[in-house]
Amino acid sequence: MFKKLTLVASLAFMAACSTVPITGRRQLSLVSDNEINSLAAQQYREVIAKGPLSNNSQDVALVRRVGQRIQGAVESYFRQQNASDQLVGYQWEFNVIQDDKQQNAWCMPGGKVAVYTGILPITQDENGLAVVMAHEIAHAVAKHGSERMSQGLLQQAGGQALSAALSTNAPATQQLALQAFGVGSQLGLLRYGRNQESEADHLGLIFMAMAGYNPDGAITFWQRMDARENQASPPEFLSTHPSNGTRIADIQRELPEARKYYTAR
Repeated sequence: MFKKLTLVASLAFMAACSTVPITGRRQLSLVSDNEINSLAAQQYREVIAKGPLSNNSQDVALVRRVGQRIQGAVESYFRQQNASDQLVGYQWEFNVIQDDKQQNAWCMPGGKVAVYTGILPITQDENGLAVVMAHEIAHAVAKHGSERMSQGLLQQAGGQALSAALSTNAPATQQLALQAFGVGSQLGLLRYGRNQESEADHLGLIFMAMAGYNPDGAITFWQRMDARENQASPPEFLSTHPSNGTRIADIQRELPEARKYYTAR
């Protein structure tokens, strides 16, 4: 009996797995795309409503131009892989939130992107911004939010379906969603794990290169970020992010692959 139960559990777990594009990594997926995209759209509307949105027309135009080019690259990649169905339900949005202290950007499932004005002095130019936005969009198309939420549901809700969790404990589920999507004030605790961050770096390099941005710019961006970060940051093994040194070294190894996709525009 125990062996049969174990087999059933193993088959159920395998059925709840999906595969990350490009890397081929298997990931836990207890949440359907429709459920996660719907919840993300709701959370995004709430965040954008609070804003405040930037009224700097140049910044807004820049973010939307970069976002749309990377969107086109992502759609082209999935089309080439005969996997456009993975982007069904995406309704892309690109907004700039006025917060000069927030050096951050994120992309929720379904293509809901926000860039904070505080990151723009570090990105410096369009190519630098492409590094950030491609990385964040990579999190979404790699379904890292769904993966994080699935892990959270498994821990907190016994693996019940998202729809059931929403109906029985909506506030807790919404908070879980914000954490899974990387939205919140305690970013070190709420963001993606180190493996997902590294995976988004890898995918982001390819997407930005396909969009006509030089992937070599990722090195200089992370060097600038490293120079600005607090020297008292925790050791890598205590952080949910890879250290900037590890990140830069990984990107250097991945650049030859990304350069194959790059054609300057």
